[in-house]
Amino acid sequence: MEERYVDVAIIGSGTAGLNAMGQVRRAGKSFVLINGGEPGTTCARVGCMPSKALIQVADDFHTSGRLPRYGVTGGSDLRLEAPEALEHVRHIRDTLVDRVLSNSTDGMDAERFLHDYARLLEPTLIAVGEQRIRAGAVVIATGSRPLVPEAWRAFGDRILTSDEIFELEDLPAAVAVIGLGVIGMELGQSLRRLGVAVTGFDQLDTIGGISDPEVLAQAREILGKEFPLHLGQPASIAEAADGRLRVSAGEVSVEVDKVLCCIGRTPTVAGLGLECLGLPLDRRGLPPFDNRTMRVGDLPVYIAGDVDGERPILHEAGDEGKIAGYNAARQGDTAFRRKTPLAIIFSDPNIIAVGARFSELDPATTVIGQIRMAPVGRALTMGKTQGLLRIYADRASGRLLGAEMIGPKGENLAHGICWCLELGLTVGQMLRLPFYHPVMEEALQAALYDAYRQVEAKNPGGLVELEELTG
Repeated sequence: MEERYVDVAIIGSGTAGLNAMGQVRRAGKSFVLINGGEPGTTCARVGCMPSKALIQVADDFHTSGRLPRYGVTGGSDLRLEAPEALEHVRHIRDTLVDRVLSNSTDGMDAERFLHDYARLLEPTLIAVGEQRIRAGAVVIATGSRPLVPEAWRAFGDRILTSDEIFELEDLPAAVAVIGLGVIGMELGQSLRRLGVAVTGFDQLDTIGGISDPEVLAQAREILGKEFPLHLGQPASIAEAADGRLRVSAGEVSVEVDKVLCCIGRTPTVAGLGLECLGLPLDRRGLPPFDNRTMRVGDLPVYIAGDVDGERPILHEAGDEGKIAGYNAARQGDTAFRRKTPLAIIFSDPNIIAVGARFSELDPATTVIGQIRMAPVGRALTMGKTQGLLRIYADRASGRLLGAEMIGPKGENLAHGICWCLELGLTVGQMLRLPFYHPVMEEALQAALYDAYRQVEAKNPGGLVELEELTG
């Protein structure tokens, strides 16, 4: 069979693959983009965006419960038409997928965009249907899929993942959410606010990946009021009466109509032929790679996006795609500095983690500044006074290290903290920045003051700091 040559072959047309393609195009190299699954990014189809549409519907409906305290009556008469709500979520999803396609692959000719599954025969030789593509370099950006234990697959469509939940025509009466990370917490709370009886399970003792014990305690208290959280015991599933499922963990057992499985995602590499790379594969089936160059070993092969499992977040997948595409176009190994880690869970209140986690810190060299949300004026006016922000700084220099939080408008505070980390600011330098009143950023200001009092080098720049006038 005749081989066709291109400079770069990109396998996967999600966020990472599309960003890799952009870099290859910019370099003026020939390429093919190969995609064997549904077009459109994971974010647009089954991830970030449809989940945020569902969260918005749930939060708006939930707000009716607070209206009486404002003197607004009649909210108790509101009813949710679940089929219409779910159709709205799909409409938002489809709109976003169409935008992705219209801005990326729509209009690409069949020579460049191959709609079929790829298999590596050699590190740079790819079988795509009846074609053979010989490439100067290969970018693997095949994404990930929800992990479901094989034993649970026997329960058929009663086991849901984020791939199926947005296709529901109606909401079940009762759901068990197994796995309380980002997806489990966001969807679990949304389903509860839409009237579903939700019970949460996780074999870990934490939720949302929180490593700070004080923030975790707050999160368990706040979110545990919305639906039961059973932590620290693995969950099992068995048949119950009338086609329902029984979910058990330790001494806890509930009967539900559906189980939402959110125990993680696994790289989409089955059938890809990575064994032909001649490198050891880890338990996930992945070869070793450098996360600054995205290069696999010393081969002209690069990996990017959710498939590598390192930072399964859209903006990180985009960055990795750009790095992989840049190097693939040059068959090089230019190393790039990665951005400050930033994680946001869009629960209510938001859960955030920025920079270094509590679990990564040395208590002897770290100070912690904190503020509870109750005294913050803006939180009081919004009626959202639950939560805790903890920021971490170097004891000697005052340099900001990271933060964890559960609280209102965390998605906004997280960005401000992240930008300051990127700039390498100290808590003293951050306090010299303007803070308006009343805004939630005053919570950050209060936490910075708390940290500043514990820092040894308060005035490394030799200037008189305005913070000294706190009395």
